[in-house]
Amino acid sequence: MKPPYIADRLLSWFCAPHLREEVLGDLHERYALWAQQRGEARARRRYWREVLAYVRPSMMKRQPDLYPKPTNTAMLRNYFTVAQRTLMRQKSYSLINILGLALGMSCGILIFMFVNYHLSFDTFQPDADRLYRVIAEMPKDQDNQIGSVPAPLGQALQQDYPFFDKVARVVGFGGLISLPASKENKKFQEAHGVAYAEAAFLELMDFSLVAGSKKNLLKEPNTAVITQNLATKYFGRQEPIGQLIRLDNKTNFRITGILKNLPVNTDRREEIYLSYVTLKETNPWLDTWGGIYGGMNCFLKLKAGESAANVEKALTSLNKKYYSAKEAGNFRFKLQPLADIHVNPKLGGFITKNQLLTLSLIGLFLLVTACINFINLATAQAVSRSKEIGVRKVLGSLRIQLFRQFITETALIASIAAVIALGVAYLALPYLNQLVQTRLTLNLLSDYRLLTFLPALVVLVTFISGSYPGLIISGFQPILALKGKLSVKQAGGFSVRRVLVVTQFAISQTLIIGTIVVMSQMRYNSQADMGFNKDAIVMLPVPEHSSAQVSTLSARLSQVAGVKKAAFCNAAPASPENNFDTGIQYDSRPEPEKFTIYYKAGDPNYVATFGLTLIAGRNLYPSDTTREYLLNETAVKKLGIRNPRQILGKTASINGQTGTIVGVLKDFHNKSFRRSIDAVCLTTSVSNYVNCAIKVNPKDLPNTLASIEKIWSEMYPANVYSYQFLDDQIARFYETDKLILQLIELFAGIAIFISCLGLYGLISFMATQKIKEIGVRKTLGANSGQIIWLFGKEFTQLLVFAFAIAAPLGWWAMNRYLEDFQYRIKLSAGIFLLAISVTFIIAILTVGYRSVKAALMNPVTALRSE
Repeated sequence: MKPPYIADRLLSWFCAPHLREEVLGDLHERYALWAQQRGEARARRRYWREVLAYVRPSMMKRQPDLYPKPTNTAMLRNYFTVAQRTLMRQKSYSLINILGLALGMSCGILIFMFVNYHLSFDTFQPDADRLYRVIAEMPKDQDNQIGSVPAPLGQALQQDYPFFDKVARVVGFGGLISLPASKENKKFQEAHGVAYAEAAFLELMDFSLVAGSKKNLLKEPNTAVITQNLATKYFGRQEPIGQLIRLDNKTNFRITGILKNLPVNTDRREEIYLSYVTLKETNPWLDTWGGIYGGMNCFLKLKAGESAANVEKALTSLNKKYYSAKEAGNFRFKLQPLADIHVNPKLGGFITKNQLLTLSLIGLFLLVTACINFINLATAQAVSRSKEIGVRKVLGSLRIQLFRQFITETALIASIAAVIALGVAYLALPYLNQLVQTRLTLNLLSDYRLLTFLPALVVLVTFISGSYPGLIISGFQPILALKGKLSVKQAGGFSVRRVLVVTQFAISQTLIIGTIVVMSQMRYNSQADMGFNKDAIVMLPVPEHSSAQVSTLSARLSQVAGVKKAAFCNAAPASPENNFDTGIQYDSRPEPEKFTIYYKAGDPNYVATFGLTLIAGRNLYPSDTTREYLLNETAVKKLGIRNPRQILGKTASINGQTGTIVGVLKDFHNKSFRRSIDAVCLTTSVSNYVNCAIKVNPKDLPNTLASIEKIWSEMYPANVYSYQFLDDQIARFYETDKLILQLIELFAGIAIFISCLGLYGLISFMATQKIKEIGVRKTLGANSGQIIWLFGKEFTQLLVFAFAIAAPLGWWAMNRYLEDFQYRIKLSAGIFLLAISVTFIIAILTVGYRSVKAALMNPVTALRSE
């Protein structure tokens, strides 16, 4: 029988804290006596009268000396001493808590560093909020933005508009670098390529110059700037200023400046910058308004006070001035903030903000999972500490003092866990850098963000983990605590712990669902039909591609036993490189079309080598003078033509060249599955044959590759041999997805492990609490299976409840993830069934040993104390 709850609440609110425990204890004992003697109804009325009698000013009187200041040194020292003794006395409890919190905190530290690293890209630039990249937008296209612009745009911006402090163009290329003055004839194929850049670009990006003069940097033709790394790599201890480097065995450049090594958090990775004025001599085809080369970028810095929105409105006049009335609607130019480039994959960025947000939430979930472990185990251990709390209260400890004592214990555990977490993060960092292709460093002294984050993390973990158990333990009734008669409900209750376990496993199951879905989509990306053959195709660069050299190389390759077919082209049907889109004007229509078309160059063997399908017309003839085009189905549909055969024999002007449409190709994916299929044209153009696609026999691959290398090296002795398999090239479309998948797998495993730690601790507590119940059941004839089910049904219900929360949450999150793909898997019931099955297996393995041990216990031992 319980006294009136509202009366207790009124007295607790009114009564002074140092009198509250004693008054409530006395009233509860008297209520029990009244109820036994006179009945519950009369006892409740009398209880109310007694409570109201206590509502007087003297009951509110406080004794300040009973409240030591929390900053009292002796008190704090006492808190830490008691906390240390408690942790040493309960070693297994402390170990599980410290291990769980350390794992959660180490993951939080690593995820914080990873997210902070990607958000810091190019933000170190002065006035970074005023720096923008100009992008092109095609109003009529579905995927209508690209991060590149026509080459003449930069000059037009400088001449026609007053909004900018600086405007600079930069265009990246692959490049073979040789040293004409070296006796060894050294050659280097630079992984990050080279870039032609205007002088203002280095000022915009604020790349520090360590040697050379800033006045004439990159202003004269055939001059170059390289980084310290390359200066050492090329010239050793020699003075690099004034030395010559040669690009692609053709053009010499004189080094006039040395840049400080580039910071790790910049998207401009080229370490060689060549004077932009030289570009007109080496690549004159770029200087056109009609087409856009994928490597051409234009950066600018707005004047103080100018807004990007106003500038974009003004840029509409570019179309009228530099395009004909027919072509004015082809492009629209926008400004992209510099800080957005790295986190916008649709415009060439590495990772999305949503992916960073997902990782941040995973880090938070891991911390919450670890804190739930602590709360579960702390409340489970509360009963064993009841006598300690009772003695302290009898000796005069107040509830606030006991709460502070428990918070101190929690803070001590969290601090130890933080130190271990730092050590784990430091040891794991090299492996994480290798896994996710970053260059993170852990340095508390130089990284103020991490130095701020770590104490905040300890405080947050202490507050989340310690508050609820502290309130429970400090609220024990001293008489019941000393008698050892506290119920499970008074020690935090199974219901609260059930909620916490459900929360824990809901998080774990959500991560498992996410892992399964991302893995399934990645498998789909690699195995789904792209509309062309990508297996066993070697992409070989062709440094020099005159008609004679192309014919010679083709003839020699055809003599290699393992070579099935070979085609010369600028790029494969789907490739992250060498993409060029341009305008199209069809037949006798007076105006150009409102969409752009991807321009691909390939010889007549291109269709057969890549397994493309002609659905109408014929293949290209081997001619570089008579222009012929193959269009894909999408291009035909965008032209408004229903029957592909109707387009055969019609003319089209593409990239300024008029030719005849001789065939229609079945659609194939020219980008990743994130993007829809574009309009594509294929034509012969020897000047664009920078690659040779070789279909090889995989059975004798080593000998075939060796023969290809021998032929290539004999034909191009001045170049460095390299090749790539096409499926490896295509895999680059999904580098970030692979990275995210690896991180989710890692953190999902850690979340499950932390959950299992808490589950094992909780099952151990339940086994201890049910020891006499198990003894009675076994004495009455229960077998081991029934005893095991006693534990199993408890956790089966919890896991089912957790799944009921995780399934809709996982479905929503994965739908958001899959929305980023135009071509994707379907979320089937099998994914969710697999997730809950995995969870059940893990839970069974976790609780099985402890449950079996309890079931096989001798009932005599369990009942001996009775």
